[in-house]
Amino acid sequence: MPNAYEKAARQEQLRAAEQNDLAAQAHRTAAEHNEKGSDAEESWHAQRALEYSDHAYKLAQEAHNK
Repeated sequence: MPNAYEKAARQEQLRAAEQNDLAAQAHRTAAEHNEKGSDAEESWHAQRALEYSDHAYKLAQEAHNK
């Protein structure tokens, strides 16, 4: 049976995976806007993707360090 630390690490891993999924979706949306020539919307979605990706990285580090 997992202890409290293992459970907390697992929760962090799940949150990191969710953030990675959001980053991937934002990247796809940014690429779609780029193909359409919509620079402002492409830039906005690319920025969101970077934020989600950075957050996922931090959560993964926290999970690893637990």
